[in-house]
Parts: sequence; structure tokens; C-alpha cells
Amino acid sequence: MLHYYLFYKPFQVLCQFSPEGDKKTLADYFPGITKDIYPVGRLDYDSEGLLLLTNDKALTHRLLEPKFAHRRTYWVQVEGVPDAHALQQLERGVMISVNGKQHKTLPAKVMLFPETPDVPERIPPIRFRKEIPTSWLALTITEGKNRQVRKMTAAAGFPTLRLIRYSIGDITLGNLKPGTFIELSAAETKKLTRRL
Repeated sequence: MLHYYLFYKPFQVLCQFSPEGDKKTLADYFPGITKDIYPVGRLDYDSEGLLLLTNDKALTHRLLEPKFAHRRTYWVQVEGVPDAHALQQLERGVMISVNGKQHKTLPAKVMLFPETPDVPERIPPIRFRKEIPTSWLALTITEGKNRQVRKMTAAAGFPTLRLIRYSIGDITLGNLKPGTFIELSAAETKKLTRRL
């Protein structure tokens, strides 16, 4: 039987079930889950947000194979307030380093939030500095290079402070809170796979 779980991975949790030192892992949130269920892709230890876990190998292949280029949207808190030029840079593609080689990112969709989006508090919170403003972007990309979003905002001159994956394809975090998950129904799974 196929299972599909949507999980809001909290900050400082590893995207694996196997232990690593005293770091929290998926095993802390999915005790007793069957051994054939794995996370699809990963989120870095210091990133948060939507993570899909499943035993559907065909879906996993579609989500991990670069040629299928599915959409992922990240909500990104950055240091400073990007101007129109910086937003255009991100949309058109910026040069980042991937495995020691220069790579120009594919075109992206970028939106500057007019105010802070409704996101849960991070524990621990980011360091607040009164003299440096921060802002939030919604950044949609179709490729998944290692730490790509962080590298992109840094290349545009606006380092990432907090990174939340908000959606994969048409599936969003919805009302999930950090550390919680839901199992998708068959209809929701079709929604996820419809345009991947």
C-alpha cells in the first residue's frame, strides 16, 4: 500500500531517520513508521518547511529527476530589502557555485512580500539587528542545486536568514505547524502529481 505524508520539517532537524550525534531526525517525528518510507529529496538542517515522505518509487523518481523540473516555492527572509534590480537578477538567473563550478540558475519567479507573511516563530529565533532591516521573498524555482536558494539570494547581495519551503507543485504547507504532518488522501496525491 502506498503512503504519502506531508511534514513541516522544523529548523535544525536532519532529513533522515538514522541517528547522527544528538541531532534531531525524522525518527523523532515518525516513530514506528514502516521502513520503506523515505523523504523525497531533502531540506538542509537549517531550513524549514514542506517535506514529502512516501514509499511511491515512481513519484519519488519524478520529483528527484531534474528533467521533470517541477516547481518549488520558498519563503525566504533576507537581510536588507531587495530593489527592483536585485529582484530582476533573481528572476533572470544568477551565477552560483555548484561543486566548484560556476552555474547560472534557471529563470525563477520572485515576489517581494509587502509585509511579513504569516509564518510560525522559529525556535530559536533569528538574531535581530535593529540597524539592518529584513524582508521576505517568495522564490519559485524548478531546479534543486545544493543550497541553491541561499546561494541565489547571496549572489544578489541579500543573504538568507530564514528559509521555508512553502510548496511542491500544487501542494502547500497549508495549516501545518512545525513538527506536524498529515497523510494525503488519494485525491490530494493526484493533485500533487497532476502537473509534475
